[in-house]
Amino acid sequence: MVSKRIIPCLDIKDGRTVKGINFVGLQDAGDPVELADRYSREGADELVFLDITATKEKRKTLVKLVEEVARKVNIPFTVGGGISSVEDVNMLLRAGADKVSINSSAVKNPKLISDLANKFGSQCIVLAVDAKLIDGIWKVFLVGGRVETELELFDWIKQGVALGAGEILFTSMDHDGTKNGFANETLKRISEIVNVPVIASGGAGTMSHFCDTFEHGNADAALAASVFHYKEIEIEDLKKELKNQGINVRL
Repeated sequence: MVSKRIIPCLDIKDGRTVKGINFVGLQDAGDPVELADRYSREGADELVFLDITATKEKRKTLVKLVEEVARKVNIPFTVGGGISSVEDVNMLLRAGADKVSINSSAVKNPKLISDLANKFGSQCIVLAVDAKLIDGIWKVFLVGGRVETELELFDWIKQGVALGAGEILFTSMDHDGTKNGFANETLKRISEIVNVPVIASGGAGTMSHFCDTFEHGNADAALAASVFHYKEIEIEDLKKELKNQGINVRL
């Protein structure tokens, strides 16, 4: 059986790690290089680095910072933010990333997914989807949650996987930063309609929330930020608890 993964997320703004609630009210959460080093040592399975204002500010991901983080970690490392071309991905992989996460650019140009998958392999391409429940419909949002689209969540995810995305990173904007648990019903539905790994994001607050998303949301991995940044949950303790609950994790 494939192990469930625990993934800390570094949301980066102006070279610092930040965290907010429902994508707003960002607060400083520390130095990304120091945090990456800590998570690598503490037993995280992977690390996600998202330059959250790169698209809004129309600039590329902070390559130098990616290089610094890559030197500190010995676990798979996904980078996202402002990626819109094969050249961008080439640059990030050379800087030390193992995978890339694409979001707004993929919606604007779906062919980008297949171009990147054909060039680098689907296993390298993570389709990140930020969505919010609007009048009973999960709508996809772009540019760090600032721009609503007409895209429906499940349709877009199916399209993205058909085009070559090898993994889905789904963030519920309604749950983000609330620490009330993941959007498990929605995650379960996503896992039922695609045959690639699904990462749960948005809402982690307790160890039981991680357990719930693996058991009831059918998530393959769980991503969280503030509970790890502020040491509310220690990764080693979390994994031991998951193991005690019968969930297969790598200790």
